[in-house]
Amino acid sequence: MWRFVSRKASINTQFLGSLIRVYGRTVVGSDTIVDDMVVLGYPTRKSLAKVLETRTQAQDLDYAFDEVSEGCIVGEGCIIRSGSIIYERVKIGNGVQLGHNVLVREETKIGDGSSIGSYAIIEGETCIGSRVNVQSNVFIPRRTVIEDDVFLGPGVVITNDKYPPSGKIVTTRICRGAIIAANAIIIAGVKVGPNSFVAAGSVVTKDVPEGVAVKGSPAKPFSEIDDFLRKREKYLKST
Repeated sequence: MWRFVSRKASINTQFLGSLIRVYGRTVVGSDTIVDDMVVLGYPTRKSLAKVLETRTQAQDLDYAFDEVSEGCIVGEGCIIRSGSIIYERVKIGNGVQLGHNVLVREETKIGDGSSIGSYAIIEGETCIGSRVNVQSNVFIPRRTVIEDDVFLGPGVVITNDKYPPSGKIVTTRICRGAIIAANAIIIAGVKVGPNSFVAAGSVVTKDVPEGVAVKGSPAKPFSEIDDFLRKREKYLKST
């Protein structure tokens, strides 16, 4: 049987797939669904180095991973779909949904009611607020801050190195209520202001002020967010 659940883990739900691995002191809240082929509490690179030092046999790898992992926390009423991997020291709030094959690296926090689309990659040390909607194939690098009620369209790429590969990581911040449309690129260190809008395919090289809509490469202001919201409302009524 492929299933491995650590004796140290605290599992408070009955909805566990038969093909899962749960390592360390992982906590899973009530009414959470953990689908097949999910890994919770996957060890970090430093933890895996400890496994190598022990010269563990392949057949004992689950027990070795369990020994070094600190586990993760998954809240109540979540859905963790098949193929997703959540590293140790990740904290996921209540009512969070992950699509298929989502990767969440260590030291990441995801707030209540957020949704992470299939094939999204969250590279660790990242703070994602509540009610955030991340669509499929989004890349979120290390040390990114995404505040409450943000929308990231499919294929959005956020960066964290101004002169890659310099190794100097900077924080990129997406403020509350911002909307970033499909395939936009946010350059390292940029601050996308509250309730702003970034059009599809844009390359954002400078801070976006609060309530402003930008587009192009490099992205430049073209209207206020209120204009975008009015157009959206008109479009919704027309259908």
